[in-house]
Amino acid sequence: MAGAQPIVVYPLAEDGGRRVRVDDRFVGMAYGLLDVVEFLRLAGLDEVDDDWVRESELIEWRGSGPDGWGGR
Repeated sequence: MAGAQPIVVYPLAEDGGRRVRVDDRFVGMAYGLLDVVEFLRLAGLDEVDDDWVRESELIEWRGSGPDGWGGR
C-alpha cells in the first residue's frame, strides 16, 4: 500500500469534486458519496455501500469527512 491508508479522498477541487485514490492508483473524481462507493466497487470491493464508506477506517478523508462536498 502506498500510504498509511489504502483509500484516500482528497480535499475539494475548484469544481466541487474530490480525487479518490485506491492504493497507488487514482480511480476518479467524486462529486458525492455515491461516486466514492462506485469507484470502490469498480476497484473490487463488492460489499461497499454508503454506510461502509462513512465508517471505514480504511479511508483517509483529507480536508473534510464524508459529508464534505461542494459544487458550483
